[in-house]
Amino acid sequence: MELVDLYDENRAPLGKTAERHAPKRPGEYRMVVHVCLFDSRGRLLIQKRTMEKHIWPGLWDVSVGGGVDAGETSRQGAEREFREELGYVLDLTDLRPAVTVNFQEGFDDFYIVTRDLDETKLVLQKEEVETVRWVTMEELLAMVDSGEFIPYPKSFLAFLFDMRGSFGFPTK
Repeated sequence: MELVDLYDENRAPLGKTAERHAPKRPGEYRMVVHVCLFDSRGRLLIQKRTMEKHIWPGLWDVSVGGGVDAGETSRQGAEREFREELGYVLDLTDLRPAVTVNFQEGFDDFYIVTRDLDETKLVLQKEEVETVRWVTMEELLAMVDSGEFIPYPKSFLAFLFDMRGSFGFPTK
């Protein structure tokens, strides 16, 4: 059973935990993280979710995503998810989420990182990730149109591309 910390609507810790997918009471929220890894050419690394995934099986998604475990910070959860799903140790020290999206059950932090990685050297978590590849913004938006990619709003995905190096966020 995966436990998550619970927060109020202002993201203040409630001092309680709950099972990750269990229904939450009104006023209880959890934290989720995503890492969007871009290369120096401006392409985004995306992953294809396995058919065994409970949510969005077989669809493409941003580089990494997952729930933050009880006792972890957002940054620690993002680093752990990256290590687990792609087999790569990513140091996010001094990096804050570029954007946080509120969803019905909680807060979703998106980290934007620029790093040139050889995708063939990644060790994919076979239970969660089928394959990875680099895409341009145009390719990604076409994948949304074709139904191959999780149906994020296209304007949000374009925003993630635009956020690289913007507003003082380093291209670390």
